[in-house]
Amino acid sequence: MNWLIFALMTVACWGLYGIFLHAGQVGMADKELGRYKAFLFVGIAYFITAVLAPLVVLLMSKNMNWAMPPKGMWLSLLAGILGAIGAFCVLLAMGSGAKAGMSPGIVAVSVMSIIFAGAPIVNAIVAIALHPPKGGGISPLFIMGILLAAAGGFMVTKFKPNPGPPPKPATEAKGND
Repeated sequence: MNWLIFALMTVACWGLYGIFLHAGQVGMADKELGRYKAFLFVGIAYFITAVLAPLVVLLMSKNMNWAMPPKGMWLSLLAGILGAIGAFCVLLAMGSGAKAGMSPGIVAVSVMSIIFAGAPIVNAIVAIALHPPKGGGISPLFIMGILLAAAGGFMVTKFKPNPGPPPKPATEAKGND
């Protein structure tokens, strides 16, 4: 069941990704360029996690074979480019939502709900196209699952809770005059 544990860990990490990415963007205190500054640190985190961590694991492996077929390298590079473009588009979507007057919490809920409902649909359709099922039949329950995923993303985005009132600004402590 390790696959399920790792899948659920990914759900948790990616579920938190959008919230923290938006918070990082706001935390940069730069309305014009804050999103790009935040994304720069996402890139640094990707380098640490996606370059240094596997390199250490490979270097520590007793049976490491350093042969890397070109097909595997190019497909992996393409996957990384698609992931990075997707991450960048998350940031742009959140920035556009904020410019449209949406509150930060609503932006994160809307953008990430659309992404997390839509991405599995794209994944399922492309996987089926690349690896068609034996016999060519697709279960009506599979089609229903696709429709339910789309409906779920729509419903979470359309019927999200309204944000509470903005926090009151902190009052400055008065010193002795």
